[in-house]
Amino acid sequence: MDAFLKAAIAEAKKGLASGGIPIGSVLVLDGNIIGRGHNRRVQEGSVIHHAEMNCLENAGRRPASVYQRCILYSTLSPCPMCSGAALLYKIPRIVIGENVTFQGPEAYVRAQGVAVEILQDPECIQLMREFIQARPELWNEDIGV
Repeated sequence: MDAFLKAAIAEAKKGLASGGIPIGSVLVLDGNIIGRGHNRRVQEGSVIHHAEMNCLENAGRRPASVYQRCILYSTLSPCPMCSGAALLYKIPRIVIGENVTFQGPEAYVRAQGVAVEILQDPECIQLMREFIQARPELWNEDIGV
């Protein structure tokens, strides 16, 4: 398994362990992680702290040229909000752990020139399936249902 996806999964597990939704993300620049995050909506009482947004926040303020050389990893297909942030900062590649349990606007993101790779990682799928079964109300809130 890709070391960066492993790091995103570790973030997802941190989120679950702290009472949140098990989705994790890392931002990679030139083979180094410069940002990590996990879904913190529950923990922060936030409407925007999805894993990818939390990861970008934790990466800190960067010049546009930095984002344009990054790869965003996420354990789950990014939603429209998170996909929009990646598009805004012109992140050229997104690696997705899985899109079985949720599929974001991947076709739109690809149409904007972003390389999208979907791994269908069994651990990512299992994490989300177990969570959705255990906490459907929290999952539905997270995806706006």
